Amino acid sequence: MAGNTTSKDGLAGRYALALFDLADEAKSLDAVAENLRELKKLIEESSDLQNLIRSPLYGRDQQAKAMQAVLEKAGVDDLTRRFVLVIAQNRRLFALPEIIEAYLAELAHRRGEISADVTAATSLTKTQEKALLDTIAKSVGGKVQLNVKVDPDLLGGLIVKVGSRMVDTSIKNKLQRLQFAMKGVG
Repeated sequence: MAGNTTSKDGLAGRYALALFDLADEAKSLDAVAENLRELKKLIEESSDLQNLIRSPLYGRDQQAKAMQAVLEKAGVDDLTRRFVLVIAQNRRLFALPEIIEAYLAELAHRRGEISADVTAATSLTKTQEKALLDTIAKSVGGKVQLNVKVDPDLLGGLIVKVGSRMVDTSIKNKLQRLQFAMKGVG
């Protein structure tokens, strides 16, 4: 399991490119991307699912059977279902989150989109997401794909990361800077 799993040459990159080629052939790039986003969300929200894909204690048949149930409940298309089950049979479920990220990054790259990772203290409304998307698009000068995560520890504000640039307007960060400033005074 050690090694680089996020580059195009790594495990996740190779699987992601294979899925991308299959989806492109089937003219279902967007459907697969939507399925993968939903699956990513399910993995992030469920510690049991995280345990299933990461634990070596489960055999390939157990993982495949459990993933089959998850995929059916999520209502993913046939291509995505077959792909994830192949990953389970190959004992590579541990790399599924990285494969999803690599697929979505490749899709964005080929479409000329820029990915923006946004962490917010609470869920954003559609209006807030649209305003944020418009602001970032204007700033970077291109199409932007938002990846929004919620982290209540921020207390308020946002952390926006586009490429190597990051803007942290979270209250948590402001409180930390204030705390460091006060230590310097005393």
